[in-house]
Amino acid sequence: MSTRFVLGMGGTVDYEIRWDTAVLEQLAAEHGIGPEDLDLSAPVETVRDLVRSLLAFVRDGVGGERFVASSDIVEEFAARFPKEVTLGGTCVRAAIAMDVLGVPSTMHLVSIDDNVRRLLPASVDYVSSATEDTLDPHLIVQYPAGTRVRVGDVELVAPHPNRIIYANDPPHRELRIAADLPDALRTADVFLLSSFNVIQDPATLESRLTQVREAMRVLPPDALVVFEDAGYHVPALSRRVRDEMVWAADVYSLNEDEMHAYLGRPVDLLDAPTVAKAVEELHALVPAPTLVVHTKYWALAVGQRAAALRPALVGGITMASTRYRLGDGFTADDYAATRAMTAPAVGQRVSAEVADLLGGDAAVVPALDLSDVAAPTTIGLGDSFVGGFLAALGRR
Repeated sequence: MSTRFVLGMGGTVDYEIRWDTAVLEQLAAEHGIGPEDLDLSAPVETVRDLVRSLLAFVRDGVGGERFVASSDIVEEFAARFPKEVTLGGTCVRAAIAMDVLGVPSTMHLVSIDDNVRRLLPASVDYVSSATEDTLDPHLIVQYPAGTRVRVGDVELVAPHPNRIIYANDPPHRELRIAADLPDALRTADVFLLSSFNVIQDPATLESRLTQVREAMRVLPPDALVVFEDAGYHVPALSRRVRDEMVWAADVYSLNEDEMHAYLGRPVDLLDAPTVAKAVEELHALVPAPTLVVHTKYWALAVGQRAAALRPALVGGITMASTRYRLGDGFTADDYAATRAMTAPAVGQRVSAEVADLLGGDAAVVPALDLSDVAAPTTIGLGDSFVGGFLAALGRR
């Protein structure tokens, strides 16, 4: 078992559907959905709710994660589209990305089945709290920029490519902690924390945070703890996790959607003064020793370890960009080819200006120019960023 990198706290089996505008329009017509029915925040209790939620995401060009009332809804919807079965979850996709660069890891899993056993790379070990095989698939939908979907007499046009996740995953929601997690942590250099966003019961959340806190007591004194934030199925629980993780984690990482949610407003990611002000406000709300924000235009670190983490930011951007370009199955040579790409002038300018505005305790790295990618993959980019970020730490 490789315990230099321990990645938690749970993985998933994903149904990645192939985007088909005609099928989605047919579903909208079958369920009598008009433009007035589209809703980003309504509970997803039926297939009809899922369709009107998905169309609202497309309309706004945003991504997110939503709880569904039953896995049967996922199965019924996915049955209408061609799909690929893959593995997901931050720790799993990060581990797969690290494996591409020859960096082994140990994961903490809360569920397992033959899909997991078949698809995990040989270099990835795991500890698991699962007592039996279960399958509760996560529906992953990605849509391209400029896609057009007719709903009634209105044509929706997606301004950006993005992805949405729909799931009802009881083992993930319970997030039971494996008894042998402390054994894995005793020699860990890096411990990645994630997945608390799926828990819906406050008492369960408190129990899991306590268990993880106890397990972390055996970490070596110089181990690096990284927390990757996410969209919460119960938004009210986000603050409790944040309050715990700013104490427990050395590095607190999140994407642009999560930054916008914390701030309660969108941020113009290409306006340097606006970005710098937003990051300062965010760091006040999330006072972790080091804050990492990764977006489609740049990635930055601010705080105690910012300068030292610049290579990790580059690694995260390179890995996420490689996945964006090529999807699953890319190689170390593909990663190297991405590494040789350049950042667009606007990204370089904004990154330099933001770095100047934030001062010496910040490192800002521009994203790469991916404007020529004809069929981008938007699924798992944040998870791949984390994998590239961690792998860079392991390859120094």
